[in-house]
Amino acid sequence: MDLELDQLRTLAAIVDHGSLDSAARVLHVTPSAVSQRLRALESATGQVLLVRSRPVRPTPAGAALVRTARQVELLLADTTEELTGTAADPARPVLAVAVGGDSLSTWALPALAAVADVASLHVRREDETRTSTLLREGTVVAAVTTEARPVPGCRVSRLGTMRYRPAAAPAVAERFFPAGVTPAALARAPVVTFDYADDLQHAYVRRHGRDLDPPSHQVPSSADFLSAILLGMGWGMVPDLQSAPHFGTGALVELDPAGPVDVVLHWQRWALRIAALDALTDAVRAAARRQLT
Repeated sequence: MDLELDQLRTLAAIVDHGSLDSAARVLHVTPSAVSQRLRALESATGQVLLVRSRPVRPTPAGAALVRTARQVELLLADTTEELTGTAADPARPVLAVAVGGDSLSTWALPALAAVADVASLHVRREDETRTSTLLREGTVVAAVTTEARPVPGCRVSRLGTMRYRPAAAPAVAERFFPAGVTPAALARAPVVTFDYADDLQHAYVRRHGRDLDPPSHQVPSSADFLSAILLGMGWGMVPDLQSAPHFGTGALVELDPAGPVDVVLHWQRWALRIAALDALTDAVRAAARRQLT
């Protein structure tokens, strides 16, 4: 296939900004030029590249080409800097990264801060069971993920384990779990979850009875999730990196000493030798070695 860089850039702009008209404004060309480039790219690949929804979405073939477009842009910027000693653009390279809320609130943010002088970081907070999807779509260049199998075009390395324990404020433990964790108690006790994709709590509940359906609250922020549990809104699975100080003061009670759940995390990144991406990888791995088990 003979793919032109302008066509690839145009496809990425359409996906990033949601429509052909918005891409035209960003690229400073006419909507007709955007449409022509898209048609030429679809003709060259023999594939439909966009789902004409609002906003538009890439088809699987379109996602592969968006990923390629972003990889080419990074390679061009890195090569230009290597050859000339100056960046191709006065702005630093942009690295979009997907990280789960718990990782971001505990161990990952210092790793990102370590490379803030060499790259502009666009952090996407996403559940680690779903971050690999962003890699496949070309939305991010790297992700902390639970997926061990490499995404096409990526390299993967194991980071370590985050351990979660079922915990509650003492008043919640006394009210709902006076005899410990039982199916009856789990059916009555309110549970706090992060969002609809957070299955840690309900997976724990299913271990005690598949038909249990406890009342639940959603609090989509890692810090606020912990605060909600400390305030007595319900119980939840809290990572050791957050809960240890509160167990020490008695503000949290561990409900089930046999109930910890280990979540194994991996680092997936594009398989490109980009200086800024290499630096980010080194920083993330170093932080994980210090904080994860």
